[in-house]
Amino acid sequence: MAQKSAAVELEVGPHTVRISNPDRVYFPARGETKLDLVNYYLSVGDGIVNALRERPCMLHRFPSGVAGEKVHQKRVPNGAPPWLETVRVTFPRYNRHADELCVTELAHVAWAVQMSTVEFHPWNSRRADTEKPDEWRIDLDPMPDCGYDRVRRVAHVAHEILDELGAVGWPKTSGGRGLHIYVRIEPNRGFKEVRRAALAFAHEVERRAPDDVTTTWWRKDRDPRLLFVDYNQNARDHTIASAYSVRGNPEGTVSTPIRWEEIDDAEPGDFTIATVPARFAELGDLHAGIDKAVFSLDPLLEWADRDGVEEPPESD
Repeated sequence: MAQKSAAVELEVGPHTVRISNPDRVYFPARGETKLDLVNYYLSVGDGIVNALRERPCMLHRFPSGVAGEKVHQKRVPNGAPPWLETVRVTFPRYNRHADELCVTELAHVAWAVQMSTVEFHPWNSRRADTEKPDEWRIDLDPMPDCGYDRVRRVAHVAHEILDELGAVGWPKTSGGRGLHIYVRIEPNRGFKEVRRAALAFAHEVERRAPDDVTTTWWRKDRDPRLLFVDYNQNARDHTIASAYSVRGNPEGTVSTPIRWEEIDDAEPGDFTIATVPARFAELGDLHAGIDKAVFSLDPLLEWADRDGVEEPPESD
């Protein structure tokens, strides 16, 4: 039996976080360990905290590293340190609730990694009112036979429409094959309205790029060569990996904020736990200004009324 490596203790702000099994390999492509993962998150501290701040957060845990079992965890377990913060969210369909992690400082992130978290998936609302999203998420999701050049083209179309609306879009890689664009919105509408506005936007992207985009809801009916603008990521309790979240793959790719002018040259595999720390040290958090660029969904809801947009099903 392999001998466990000795735990290490890290001072993270005012707290001490104990990291057990720091030498356990989490990312087999380059042999990066649990401690490497902790150090990555510490290196992008301002960015990851900004992305998660005060949002209910689902944790994707990999107790044996990313080659092993993946655990989706909503509830903070018993025995969490007293300085950890949580927010209660409800699931009316199941008559249940969960006290989810609510990050307000970097030690909360380090604690989650100690608990084998690799990916952080926050809600698009905050604890002040978890039923009123303040983040509209545009998920450019390529189908299996969709090349990345098509993702780039659609991103530019989305950018063009956002500019026309007067909305500031904040792009990031997904950490996989797609791109995400976030827009800060006024937290004065419920999830259904935000999702309806997102669908109206998706239809406009499809109108302008019909050879590249589909908004067909059922996966079985989509052309596998096209890109799906996934408006359902704005539904209640749907989450995607946050900015600066590592993804659970052998290479340890990172969902990384990028500048619009980088889209044509950047490749998804460019951004990993090995490369992003130096980028962050040079550029800082490219999403740092997102809270100062707040957009009203009124124009998109007018489009939805104009086009007769109906509520699609809530799951695929």
